[in-house]
Amino acid sequence: MRPRTRTAPRVAAVMAALLVLLAPLLTFAAPAQAAATGIHISNGRLLEGNGNDFVMRGVNHAHTWYPNQTRSLADIKALGANTVRVVLADGHRWTANSASDVANVISQCKANRLICVLEVHDTTGYGEEAAAGTLDQAADYWIGLKSVLEGQENYVVINIGNEPWGNTDPAGWTDPTIAAVKKLRSAGFAHTIMVDAPNWGQDWQGVMRDNAKSVYAADPTGNLIFSIHMYSVYDTAQEITDYLNTFVNAQLPILIGEFGGPPDQYGDPDEDTMMAAAQQLRLGYLAWSWSGNTDPILDLAVNFDADQLSSWGKRVFNGVNGIAATSKEATVYSSGGGDTTPPTAPGTPTASEVTSSSAKLTWAAATDATGVTGYDVVRVDGTSEAAAVSTTAASATVTGLAPSTSYTFAVYARDAAGNRSPRSGTVTVTTASGGSSANCGVGYRVTNEWPGGFQGEIVLRNTGGSAINGWTLRWTFPDSQRISNLWGGTATQSGAEVSVASVSYTASIAPAGSVTLGFTATKGSTNPGPAAFTLNGSACSST
Repeated sequence: MRPRTRTAPRVAAVMAALLVLLAPLLTFAAPAQAAATGIHISNGRLLEGNGNDFVMRGVNHAHTWYPNQTRSLADIKALGANTVRVVLADGHRWTANSASDVANVISQCKANRLICVLEVHDTTGYGEEAAAGTLDQAADYWIGLKSVLEGQENYVVINIGNEPWGNTDPAGWTDPTIAAVKKLRSAGFAHTIMVDAPNWGQDWQGVMRDNAKSVYAADPTGNLIFSIHMYSVYDTAQEITDYLNTFVNAQLPILIGEFGGPPDQYGDPDEDTMMAAAQQLRLGYLAWSWSGNTDPILDLAVNFDADQLSSWGKRVFNGVNGIAATSKEATVYSSGGGDTTPPTAPGTPTASEVTSSSAKLTWAAATDATGVTGYDVVRVDGTSEAAAVSTTAASATVTGLAPSTSYTFAVYARDAAGNRSPRSGTVTVTTASGGSSANCGVGYRVTNEWPGGFQGEIVLRNTGGSAINGWTLRWTFPDSQRISNLWGGTATQSGAEVSVASVSYTASIAPAGSVTLGFTATKGSTNPGPAAFTLNGSACSST
């Protein structure tokens, strides 16, 4: 599992620990709970904000190592999942995922009608893995993202840290876990918090099981759920059912936050019992993992291709007690069971950075009880409208405009349930003169295509009489395409808007000369080409 490692427990110790799994936890009174805000816990059950029972059925996705695999969430949803657990990094071991990146992940989860479990992976195997970070560091990372996470309680569960203790002194897990939970609550987080077990998540020494009561009692809201990771330690039905029933009987919320089915060097996990027991007890499960493992036997999809499910993927999605047969979408997304209130209208946009072919629009953000997921900018012509660009931010640059021309724009807001706001006020923009298509031409073509992705080529020609020295090429993708890699320039993308700056070997284009850019990108079910290109703010002709 990329880039995970697992330490094999000593056989004698494993067996000794598993012999005591029958020891039950005492049922106890839950801590006094604050008013429920979004997903929450009640009587040992995970509930939605409206009180409906919610059973997670989904998979893990290694976003932090594969940030360009943006199609994955849509593919996971299309196969029936209602939840995705997203791998993030806090910067201790791997490059931290930025606030804007996390906001985009949440937006994608909501756009695909998935509940989003966000986890920090840097804590994996602490105490045994020298590079691992602490739960306290992970808590600080979450606090740094509070502005992004606040208001998302209906859609996001915070998994403080992945497998936050190895096999060395796992008893040390309890106090740091309690401290991290308290730190997040003191910072004002109202989300349901998920905590992973020690022993690389498998709790084969029973530390989480035996201390779950005190950890749960330390959360003043009571909105905490335990996550057990089931791999080769859990190779018999008895071990699996004993462990899960210990929590259920004590009214302590639990789910299988990771599990594997294919056998490894340590044993053969009993995934059939894991899935059957989870279904019988109405507990969540999240399979490891969508794709990209260093050991590809655990890839549910081969090369991130939803049309190439592995045998493991077919088992998880389409097998007995699998996702397709047992998953139910969160009612917050359902047309009859959740949010029917649209966002407020965005503020009237203002225009800036107006060129002969583009204009930047900025507006005051809309508000919504469950969160705004995006904005649609439209071009208004009398009583008719035409889509211009969509974005998740409260600003966007509209490109492909004609010089010396007047345009009127307005904005709509969208929420995760698909509700659209009233239209904002309008702004009229007149583009600058002088932008002509006389000095540049652009040829765009798709050179290869596959499910979920494609390769493209752009030929940029100098059609003027003097050399171009340094350039920036811009365009807007009309669908969900996103650049994953580009050569011949330096690409940045915000929403649908792409900007490519020249590099040393492509910066100079002689009269009648050209440079060629190549790229790979992800896509949805359709792949229309851009309608227009601009070079240094001026419109280019199509060639």
